[in-house]
Amino acid sequence: MTIEVLHPGMLTTVQDEGRFGLRGVGVVTSGAMDRFALQVANLLVGNERGAAALEMTLTGATLVFHDDALVALCGADMDARADEGPPLPGWRPVLVRSGTVLRFGRALRGARACLAVAGGIAVPAVLASRSTHVPSRLGGFAGRALQPGDRLQAGTPSAAALALAARLAAAAPGAPIAPAAWAIAPSARPPYAEQPVVRVTRGREAEAMTGGSLHSFFTTPYSITPQSDRMGYRLAGARLEEAEPREMISEAVTMGTVQVPPGGQPIVLMADAQTTGGYPRIAQVAAADLPLLAQLKPGGTVRFREITLQEAQSLYIRQQLDLRRLEQLVRLKAGASMP
Repeated sequence: MTIEVLHPGMLTTVQDEGRFGLRGVGVVTSGAMDRFALQVANLLVGNERGAAALEMTLTGATLVFHDDALVALCGADMDARADEGPPLPGWRPVLVRSGTVLRFGRALRGARACLAVAGGIAVPAVLASRSTHVPSRLGGFAGRALQPGDRLQAGTPSAAALALAARLAAAAPGAPIAPAAWAIAPSARPPYAEQPVVRVTRGREAEAMTGGSLHSFFTTPYSITPQSDRMGYRLAGARLEEAEPREMISEAVTMGTVQVPPGGQPIVLMADAQTTGGYPRIAQVAAADLPLLAQLKPGGTVRFREITLQEAQSLYIRQQLDLRRLEQLVRLKAGASMP
């Protein structure tokens, strides 16, 4: 199955769950910014949760499908439609017929959408992942963002995906797209918002900050600056200060680590974050709330609320259990077993 890129949008890359186990030798994780959206989109088309999909940022791509394909769009609410056809609904399986052009416009709500295709995007795995790290030209499609004329191949769809595609085709013969009648309910999705409250645990160097700085960090809003990207979100708000300036040896950081550089404006590290950092780590975003950050646009605001490590772990376990239940429900709706 072939997908041709007519227009790539602002930034469209191939991403999976990321490159794990190699940060100790300096290889960044990368992967989808909103892993929940990636995993659900894959479940909806019969893929394994971590299969490679397309991540579109702020404005989406224009794609022509040269073969029938079962797809699912999750994450940001993106203005998407088929040429001479209806809008493409999100959070549900949709059969796209051969020859159809899908145009993904701007993100109406949220910042990043994941488009999964049955069989997954078939690019070579590099260091056990198909995710793209653009700065190092590693993985994905030729190590870069997509460009006009690129032709993507999909892998072999599962038996469940083929069966669901056949039912959708029979229900809407001749239509350019055929959406399933069912979808993932809003109550089962992360509580995306333009001004979310994001839960964090206290970092190792939090006590090195002044008491007033910590109070400001946990009680006042911070805005996402235009200098933010997949590597990290630079925030603007109350200035944070160390009680006593000092030199730090670089130590491990990861997605969700909140650092405070000398200017006093915090940075939240994201999917393409470096492996070590030498700034004070005042907080770590709870893994369950990373999707909320991933969907913030420049100019959006965020507040941070402190929770305990045990609470963060419970939130993560609950999210994984919710994904497991979603997987079971999708199997029932699709009417066949999925991987």
